[in-house]
Amino acid sequence: MNTVRSLREAGWLKSGPAARVLALLNEKGEEGRVVGGAVRNALMGLLVGEIDFATTAPPEEVIRRAAAARIKSIPTGIEHGTVTLVVEGRPFEVTTLREDVETFGRKARVAFGRDWARDAERRDFTINGLSVDSDGAVHDHVGGLDDIAARRVRFIGDPDRRIAEDYLRILRFFRIHAAYGAGEPDRAGYLACIRGRAGLATLSAERLRAEMLKLLVAEGAVEALIAMEDGGLLLAILGGVAYRGPLTAMIAAEHALELPPDPVRRLAALAVSVTEDARRIAQRLRLSNVEAKQLDSMGHRWWRLGSMDEATARRRIYRLGAPRFRDRLMQAWARAGLGADPAPWRNVATLPQRWQPPAFPLKAEDFIARGIAAGPALGHVLTIAEDAWLAADFPLDSAELSAIADQTVARFTRDHRL
Repeated sequence: MNTVRSLREAGWLKSGPAARVLALLNEKGEEGRVVGGAVRNALMGLLVGEIDFATTAPPEEVIRRAAAARIKSIPTGIEHGTVTLVVEGRPFEVTTLREDVETFGRKARVAFGRDWARDAERRDFTINGLSVDSDGAVHDHVGGLDDIAARRVRFIGDPDRRIAEDYLRILRFFRIHAAYGAGEPDRAGYLACIRGRAGLATLSAERLRAEMLKLLVAEGAVEALIAMEDGGLLLAILGGVAYRGPLTAMIAAEHALELPPDPVRRLAALAVSVTEDARRIAQRLRLSNVEAKQLDSMGHRWWRLGSMDEATARRRIYRLGAPRFRDRLMQAWARAGLGADPAPWRNVATLPQRWQPPAFPLKAEDFIARGIAAGPALGHVLTIAEDAWLAADFPLDSAELSAIADQTVARFTRDHRL
């Protein structure tokens, strides 16, 4: 990864919505800069996503200038100095420079200031403490440039103090290292995370969820999670066993199938063996309904998909739907380990790309015409017929379908005479 120390060639600083925000902030004795992750990513040659700004101007002045420029402003966190400006449909957070007056966890009392160095020193990691002005000059008050060059994630100042300010920084340390670091985690930061691990219990499930799902899709997720487990941190989050091998194998399976990383799929490989695990994790991390259902499905009898011919696989695809079939199959694949021959797994996993299940062609009227009355009995007969149709491998020929209907009615009638 190439690292630069100037952003003078960054086009988004010269034109477009971010440049408009900078122009708004850089007038009448005030200064604005881009700060945080956008600067870090640009210096590392990575995609720049959200762009945040810091400014010497107080929030009321930012709002006044936005109104004069006909730019929408939203006081999203005005008590902390943050205003969101919407330019060309894109939101940009603008925060007035701050200094900690008193810190007690996340409820630090701050005062607005004009000192860029002191504002940088209250951030979490050195690589996130950089700022860039409208000319592309990078300002480094905390040693972030050298740490970017070394791909080292290091707390600003005393790691124990930074963590005590917000215990979520423990998870962020590993997540940022997984995404941007190289080699072993910074030793001082790692040991501070271990010392502060009891503080994880104070965090909301929603905040844990957000960081864990981001960590799971980072490039160095496996190594970071191993370090967390070795430090006694992962048990506090998951509340159960972590499976290193299946997670590694799941990532390999995603690569083999050319799939983008999926955080819930990886979470299932890491922490779910049975559905009880899935329900515990869903509660501990307050997963969304969609995420919880995906996780639960991957914990449900995945071992039955370990050895299948294509006829069985087609029936599973019909019952589960292609996405859940693939996820559950990949769970079985991951549990088989890295030593498993990937070819048969890949062949079955890609079956939905070659075959789409037809709709069940028999209808209620087919059985009413054969003397089955509407009601619970009709629903039961339809279920028996559908099972027979699946066992026959999805025939669509009218003669075969008629035979299935006749045999189903005969079986139902015989069984209910006994």
